[in-house]
Amino acid sequence: MAKPLEIKTMEQLAAEGRAPEVLFWVGCAGSFDARAQKITIAFSKILNEAEVDFAILGTEESCTGDPARRAGNEFVFQMTALQNIEIMNMYKVKKIVTACPHCFNTIRNEYPDLGGNYDVVHHTQFIQELISTGKLKMKEGGEYKGKKITYHDSCYLGRVNGVYEAPRQVLENLDSQLVELKRSRSNGLCCGAGGAQMFKEDEPGDKRINLERVEEVLSTGAEIVAANCPFCVTMLQDGIKAANKEDQIMVYDLAELIVNNNGF
Repeated sequence: MAKPLEIKTMEQLAAEGRAPEVLFWVGCAGSFDARAQKITIAFSKILNEAEVDFAILGTEESCTGDPARRAGNEFVFQMTALQNIEIMNMYKVKKIVTACPHCFNTIRNEYPDLGGNYDVVHHTQFIQELISTGKLKMKEGGEYKGKKITYHDSCYLGRVNGVYEAPRQVLENLDSQLVELKRSRSNGLCCGAGGAQMFKEDEPGDKRINLERVEEVLSTGAEIVAANCPFCVTMLQDGIKAANKEDQIMVYDLAELIVNNNGF
C-alpha cells in the first residue's frame, strides 16, 4: 500500500530543529506547470517510498535564473541566484536533487562562482542510486515489461553534463525494451526549448525542432518516449499532438514510469 505523501519545507524542519539529508529543488516548471507538477508528485512519491529524508523550499524557492542568463540578462541572473544561495546557505544545504536539467546545470556549475557550493544530482541519477542500493524495490513484471520505450537525451543533462547511463539503467530496471533514437547521447537533438527558447517566438525556418524530433521518435516504433526534463516533456507532447499521434505514443518522465510500474 502506498504511503501517504507528506512533503515538508526547510522552514518547517528548521522550526523543529533539524535539517533534511536532501533538498528537493522543485523548479519553476515543477511548481507552476500543470504537466510538470505530475513529475514533481511522482518523484516525491519515490522519495517517500524509499524513505529519503528530504524537504523543499516551498515559497522560499525562486527561479534559478537560468532563462535570464541564457537570454542575456546577467543582472537578473545574479540577483536571483544570490537570493537563492543566501537562503540555501542559511539552511546549511549540502545535497540537492532536482528533476529539471536546467536547474541541475545552473546550481551545479554556475552557483559555485557566486558562493553556492552544493552536491547536486539529477533525479534520474538519484533514482538509479536508490535502485542500485536496494532502497527502492522494483516490481517484477510491471506495467512496462517488454514494451518498446525510446529515450530522449535532454541537452543540459546529456551533452552539457555527460549524464547518459543513469537514465538508461533506470529504464532497464523496468524490464522494457529500449530502442535508441537515431540521434542520441552526445549526438542527441535538442527538443527546441533550451537556452530560453521556450519563452520566445519561433525564428524563421521550415520546421520546428520538436516536430523533427518527434518524427525520429515515431520512426522507432516505440509505445513510450521517456524524458528527463519538464521542458522536453512539453515539447515532445506538443510535437506528438501536431502529428496526431497521441493515441500511438505517450510521453513520460522517468519518475512517472517508476511510479506507474510499481503502483505507488
